[in-house]
Amino acid sequence: MPNSARAASSVSTRRPRLAVLLGDPNGIGPEIGAKLLARPATYAAADVVVYTDPAIVAAGERVAGVRIDARATLAPLDLIDAAAITPGEATLAGGHAAFRALETAADAALRGDVDGIVFAPLNKHAMRLAGLTQEDELRYMQEKFGVRGFVSEFNITGALWTSRVTSHIPLRDVADAISERGVIDAVRIADRYLKAAGVAAPRIAVAGLNPHAGDGGSIGREEIDVIAPAVARVRADGVDARGPLSPDTLFLAARRGDFDAVVSMYHDQGQIAMKLMGFDNGVTLHGGLPVPVATCASGTAFDIVGRNVANSGGLEQAFDLAARIAARR
Repeated sequence: MPNSARAASSVSTRRPRLAVLLGDPNGIGPEIGAKLLARPATYAAADVVVYTDPAIVAAGERVAGVRIDARATLAPLDLIDAAAITPGEATLAGGHAAFRALETAADAALRGDVDGIVFAPLNKHAMRLAGLTQEDELRYMQEKFGVRGFVSEFNITGALWTSRVTSHIPLRDVADAISERGVIDAVRIADRYLKAAGVAAPRIAVAGLNPHAGDGGSIGREEIDVIAPAVARVRADGVDARGPLSPDTLFLAARRGDFDAVVSMYHDQGQIAMKLMGFDNGVTLHGGLPVPVATCASGTAFDIVGRNVANSGGLEQAFDLAARIAARR
């Protein structure tokens, strides 16, 4: 997080209660989840309830070589037979287990039983086999919570955040999906969540869509017709946003510390840069929902599951961030 010179002050906090999910049982989720739940610092930040199947817990503890701390409250669910756990494979059974746990935690949040959700990696293909019809888990939870406003997936590495105007859609559809309203919403939600996480005056860079941010219109007009007017609108409202800036150099300035957040136009524009800067400790935060929902930036990593080499740092960072935001709400 940013240093104390840029952190907000005089904000009251309370001890939150977070739901923790172990993700797809065939991926690295159970093993890195077990490490998170064995970490003493986890319980300094929040009370913890784990919605999971005992078979998934046992598998995670066995691979990680740890025991989940007794301070974790286990809410046992009948999600999957132990024999149906097939490490390294995207399956209907694995997708069902992950999807059902996510649904249960969302229901708990709707009831007010938990103040946030932290989940280990999911596999979208497996979840679609199990019935996910939305673009991704963020859009599923948007419907589940009845959120009508803008939602965004934030990717966070160290002190740098990104939001994006479009997300999990084909690249050929991106240009048509970018609108002035979408850019404005992506900037405003970044500003709001950075403040919720403790940044008093966020500095936000807005990327262009085209190479060299359109080169004055010679390589596309989205910057002139859509992005620049949106930046002007949010600046008029007091948001410190700048752009459109050339995407191929923007992240150099962001890494240097010139900005607290980057608004990218599409998924890989931001994700490739962020993962190069800090994949193992990257965090994904789902913004716009009534409670903080966070996970690590890594996926299910089917190629290394069961070897106890998966890094739990990103999931731990996700937990800590969700706890900070939930405590300030």
